[in-house]
Amino acid sequence: MAFDRIAEQKIREAMARGEFDDLPGAGQPIDLEEYFRTPEAIRMAYSILKSARCVPEEIELMKEVRALEEAVAGGRDEESRARARRRLRDRRLQLEMSLERLRARRG
Repeated sequence: MAFDRIAEQKIREAMARGEFDDLPGAGQPIDLEEYFRTPEAIRMAYSILKSARCVPEEIELMKEVRALEEAVAGGRDEESRARARRRLRDRRLQLEMSLERLRARRG
């Protein structure tokens, strides 16, 4: 119980000093839809990763796939488009395997 009181006191002191005034999203309503869409079993882990600005491997792969699709469509020459297509194929396969592992865990 003492730890709770100490933590509460430290938070109040920081608030009094204005240390929380310039946080991103300050004064905005909290959007909890995404939080509750996340499966309960992994909700806390994803929240911690998001707060640390870390994203799951699947999200990184999705971003890379999108960028590679743009590279294929807008490549300067055939060689660069061919390289992008090969990398895109590999990343799509990696993404599918990663998503399949997630599905298997959820079961």
